Amino acid sequence: MTATTMDGSGVSLRNLSKPETASGYSTSHSIEHAATMQSSVTQRKEYDSKEEKGLPQETTEDEERKEETTGGESLSVKDRGNFALLVILYLLQGIPVGLSFGSIPFLLKEQMTYSQIAVFSLSAWPYSLKFIWSPIVDAVYSPKIGRRKSWIVPIQIMTGILFFWLSTKIDAIMSAEHIPIYYLTSLFLITIFFCATQDIAVDGWALTLLSKESLSYASTAQTIGLNTGYFLSFTVFLALNSAEFCNKYFRSVASDAGLVSLGDYMQFWAVMYLVVTAWLIFVTNETNASSEEDQMGVRGVYETILRICKLSHVRSFIMVLLLSKIGFICHEAVTALKLLEKGFSKEDLALAVLLDFPLQVFFGYYAAKWSNGPRPLKPWLYAFFGRLVCSVLGMLVVAYYPEGNAVDSFYFSIIISSTVLSSFMATVQFVSISAFMTGIADPLIGGTYMTLLNTFSNFGGTWPKFFVLEAVDYFTKATCSIPDTNGDIFSCTSDEGKSACKTLSGECKVVQDGYYFAGIMCVILGLVMLVAYVKPVVEHLERLPKHKWRLNSK
Repeated sequence: MTATTMDGSGVSLRNLSKPETASGYSTSHSIEHAATMQSSVTQRKEYDSKEEKGLPQETTEDEERKEETTGGESLSVKDRGNFALLVILYLLQGIPVGLSFGSIPFLLKEQMTYSQIAVFSLSAWPYSLKFIWSPIVDAVYSPKIGRRKSWIVPIQIMTGILFFWLSTKIDAIMSAEHIPIYYLTSLFLITIFFCATQDIAVDGWALTLLSKESLSYASTAQTIGLNTGYFLSFTVFLALNSAEFCNKYFRSVASDAGLVSLGDYMQFWAVMYLVVTAWLIFVTNETNASSEEDQMGVRGVYETILRICKLSHVRSFIMVLLLSKIGFICHEAVTALKLLEKGFSKEDLALAVLLDFPLQVFFGYYAAKWSNGPRPLKPWLYAFFGRLVCSVLGMLVVAYYPEGNAVDSFYFSIIISSTVLSSFMATVQFVSISAFMTGIADPLIGGTYMTLLNTFSNFGGTWPKFFVLEAVDYFTKATCSIPDTNGDIFSCTSDEGKSACKTLSGECKVVQDGYYFAGIMCVILGLVMLVAYVKPVVEHLERLPKHKWRLNSK
């Protein structure tokens, strides 16, 4: 189990080194999804056959014993090439995701308000809502091209073309005095939509691309690929884009620009998209195989989703998933941006993420062991409280930032420690909720069930972010140090106010920082929900026998 998640919860130091899915996506879920889908068609046939013949159905205990899986097989030699291909395909997903979820918000913060960044955060929504069109991707294809290549090939061609076109425009857009935020958001929304669609197809292809004995390596390929792509687009790119970093480590003569511009970076990956796609077209063959969606059809899958959502305890669980991240969403969406605003350098931020990255894998291993007991959500509840504590610590770290002074090793170690602690708590929650979802998913419709629950889990970290970023600006009060032409003191919270203050050569001074108001409200709300709603509901859901989560339960 890995700690890699993209829960859509923002651009915190913890989230910047990995894609729960921003956000919607989790690397552990792919293998769980694969395992359940691999067996679902066979189990459905066996179930229907027994029902038609009047034979007794398996008991809940028998069914749960059959859900246990075995592991430990090494990657077979014949699968190594296909494993490498999966890593590359997932890496291509991580590249635009790393830009949208990581680098772009940080580059924008120098020129834009939190409300404008809130608008850009909407570009991440396709990853959290991809279950809406995933049945179509799984069911509609050309047999001549291949079930998965029918989507992967055109999607990657379009992404490559979009990246190449963007590479000629993006530097001008990002350096404009007034950034066209809605235009920029629309472009990255389309890009993330392409990535989310490719993810659906690649996850499905992993079922047949790897042999049955190597299927468990699908999540390993996803973890390596996504993390590498995200790491390149955030940590590596920000470092090479930073003039300070490049002057310090790569140049003998200082320059006011980094080694790699955003346009150059996107142009390189546009070429890589097209090269990999050409390989898929001319070299890689695909073997079509039946899937769960072939048995139910597109309409059947949507009807199944509706039936799942009608289960009372599923509705309760969905509410927990949608509300549980509110308490720490301000910390994870804004804290890192506030540090940059106060003067913390992007390259130091990238270094903090780099140091945190290997610890996530270590944490994921032990979190998986803790979640294997009869109460997998017990660690999740403990970590919920821990993430609230980390949110308070994050506000203290920002409040005591040494403005006007260089960041010394002591303060930097505090940032690293808070990052590691926050990462640990998030990893425990992610792994615990994943283990619980795997245990309750109906094996007859495992892929659909897991996709649905995973979507709500990811969306729970996506939807509050927009409102929290808006709240930061709403509660912030800042005035320009120089009055306007009428001699009046005016607000410089908005983009227009900042521009007017800059024109007057004034300084925008923060009188009241809305970050603390929004952060405190989130923590209080999260704590109240934890005690009054989340904890009682979770403890009740854990006590339910597994057969209560099945669609055919009485």
